[in-house]
Amino acid sequence: MSKHTLRLDVVTIFPEYLEPLRHALLGKAIEQGIVSVGVHDLRQWGIGVHRSVDAPPLGGGPGMVMRPDVWGEALDAVADGHEGEGLDSAAPHRNDKARHDEVNSVAPRPYEVGDVREGEDAEQPLLIVPTPAGTPFTQQDAQAWSRESHIVFACGRYEGIDQRVFVDAQQRYRVREVSIGDYVLIGGEVATLVIAEAVTRLIPGVLGNTQSHEDDSFSDGLLEGPSYTKPRTWRGIDAPEVLFSGDHAKVERYRRDASLLRTQRVRPELLEAAELDDDDVFALHARNVVTAMQVLVDEKRWPKARKSLARALRKAGYRDPEISLELIGPHCEDESILETDYLLKEGHPPLESLCRLEVRGRTALELEAATQAVVAGLPRGTYWYGTTRLVGD
Repeated sequence: MSKHTLRLDVVTIFPEYLEPLRHALLGKAIEQGIVSVGVHDLRQWGIGVHRSVDAPPLGGGPGMVMRPDVWGEALDAVADGHEGEGLDSAAPHRNDKARHDEVNSVAPRPYEVGDVREGEDAEQPLLIVPTPAGTPFTQQDAQAWSRESHIVFACGRYEGIDQRVFVDAQQRYRVREVSIGDYVLIGGEVATLVIAEAVTRLIPGVLGNTQSHEDDSFSDGLLEGPSYTKPRTWRGIDAPEVLFSGDHAKVERYRRDASLLRTQRVRPELLEAAELDDDDVFALHARNVVTAMQVLVDEKRWPKARKSLARALRKAGYRDPEISLELIGPHCEDESILETDYLLKEGHPPLESLCRLEVRGRTALELEAATQAVVAGLPRGTYWYGTTRLVGD
C-alpha cells in the first residue's frame, strides 16, 4: 500500500501564525513527506498600494468585511497550484528508531469514511472555512478529512469573509464552513491549527502507534477515560488496582466503564448516539448497594441456601455479590420483630436461628427491587426484615 500524503494550504493575513505546524509530530510528518504545508499571504492579492483586503459591510454596521474580489483571486490561485511559502520541520527528528507499528508489523489502517456529498467532485480540494457560524467540527470530521489529499484553509478576520466567496468557490472546491466551539476568536488561524492537528495525526504513519488515536475520546462516540502511569501510589493516591491485575479482559472492561461514566458525567448527550451493549448499560446505571436484614434461617442448610442466593442475585442483575451471615446470639437482646411475627403467625417460637444477613454488590436495580431480589433468592417462606441502601463507590 502506497503512503498516503496530505497537502495543506492556508490563506491568511498573518502567515507567522502557522508556525506551530512546524513543531513536534506535525513537524516530523513534514520531514517524512507525509504532510506538506503551504502558507499564502492574502495581501498578495490585496487591492491598491496598501494591499487592502477588507471594506465596510454593505447595509452598514460595525467592523469590516473581507472582500470577495481579493479572496476569489487567492483561492483561484491556490486551486491552480500556487505553492505559497512552504513550511519545514522546526528541528530535525530521529528517523532511525523503529516505531511501534513497524516493530509489530501493523498495517496502515486509514479511516474508511470520506466526506464527499451528493453532486460534489471527489477530486476537488476540500476548502475549510473556520467560522463560529459553521457546523460543529467533530472527531468524525477529522477521521473523514484524514483521507483527503488536499485541504485548503481560508482564515477570516474582522466580521468575516463575504459570503459570495464560498458560493463561487463551490466551482473549484468542496466547501465546509465549520466551528470549533460556541465562542468567537479574533480570526480563523487558531481554529485552523486545531483542525489541522486533529486531522493530520490520524493519517497512517504520523503517530507511531495506530491504537493511540483509535482509543481517543470521540473515536467511538465517547470520551476517553482517565489515564495512569508510574508511580503506583503518588501523594497518597493509588492508581486503580485492576490496572495491575495482568487480566487484559478486566483492564479493557475497566477502561470501557471509565469512559462510559466520564461521558455520562461530562457529555451525557453523546450517549444517545453511542452503540451500547448490555455490559455498557449496566456500567452506566449500576450502583453499589448493601442489603442489611434480620432473617430466620436453618444454619445447617445455609451453605446450600447461600449458593442458591448467589445464583439468584446474579440472574437478577447483580455483579459479584458478597454474602455474609452472622448469628444473633440468644438472649443478647429483646425479642426481635421477626420472632414476634413468627410466634403470632405460626403459634410457636421459631426453630430457625435469628441471623444478620448482609448482601453487598453492584446492580442497576432500584433499591426496593434489590431488596426483593435478595428475598426471592432466600428459601421459600423465609421470615425477613430489612432494607437496601446505597454505599459509596
